[in-house]
Amino acid sequence: MADKKKPTIKVERNYIVNLRKEIIKAPRQKKAKKAIRALKAFLSKHMKSEDVKLGKYLNEYLWQNGPKNPPTRVEIRVTKEDEKVFAELKSAPEEKKKDKKEKKKIIEKKEIEKEKQVDMSLVNKQKKVAKEKKKEEVPKAAELKEEKEEKK
Repeated sequence: MADKKKPTIKVERNYIVNLRKEIIKAPRQKKAKKAIRALKAFLSKHMKSEDVKLGKYLNEYLWQNGPKNPPTRVEIRVTKEDEKVFAELKSAPEEKKKDKKEKKKIIEKKEIEKEKQVDMSLVNKQKKVAKEKKKEEVPKAAELKEEKEEKK
């Protein structure tokens, strides 16, 4: 029999998490780290999954005041697909998924720019060679004076 894939279940929720109770328990230098552990524990409990990932903006928000003074309250947007839980700051910009056509266009633009850079480097080399030839052809002022003196 053919194996059927289970349909992916996507759950999205918004939470306002109060971290103050956990933060006060930690020593001063470890408060931000404790806040992250508490947030992950909160999410694993409420989303019923052990695989919890925090987003870039959420992490930066928790560490913005350094390890000694993290924020006591966080508004987050949580998504769960299968058993993976991903949390991000509610006010964080949403990442747009690019279409294959857009990706191809971007790749083509990069290739064209590389070709232009290669062409420009060849042109610059040719210009340098031309300048060197001109320098060789044009006699120096000292040589001209010697030739004039010899003619006299």
